[in-house]
Amino acid sequence: MLTAKDIMTTEVVTVGPRTTVEELARILMEHHFSGAPVVDEAGVLVGIVTEHDLINKQKRLHIPTVVRILDAFIYLESSKKFEEDLKLMLAEKVGDICKTDVVTVGEDASVTEMATIMSEKGIHLLPVMRGGRMVGVVGKEDILRAMTQG
Repeated sequence: MLTAKDIMTTEVVTVGPRTTVEELARILMEHHFSGAPVVDEAGVLVGIVTEHDLINKQKRLHIPTVVRILDAFIYLESSKKFEEDLKLMLAEKVGDICKTDVVTVGEDASVTEMATIMSEKGIHLLPVMRGGRMVGVVGKEDILRAMTQG
């Protein structure tokens, strides 16, 4: 049975939290990646950023409906969601748009386990860890390649 160690990409292109959003877009297009791990200055994994995060940044901002009663403003929708969307729209650095709750796998994770995680959690890129350090990544294309190999 194939595992993460068998199919992972070991020469991982990473970005830092201070990488600009524009530079990230260039890197993803240049390498034909759907996402990249975000690492700090010490090379420690701190997040994942994907094409989806970049696309979300460009979406139309929905301003919530507000009702004014006397001197109070009452949001009919979540004001927190509006604040998050506004922050995302104004973001200039990867650290402002990346997901920090990263799902990872170990080298012995099976293709079935990784496919299940990707499907159930809507994840497209899984960092592969050994002893707390990232040693590779498995993407959707790696899973598809593994399926065709056997």
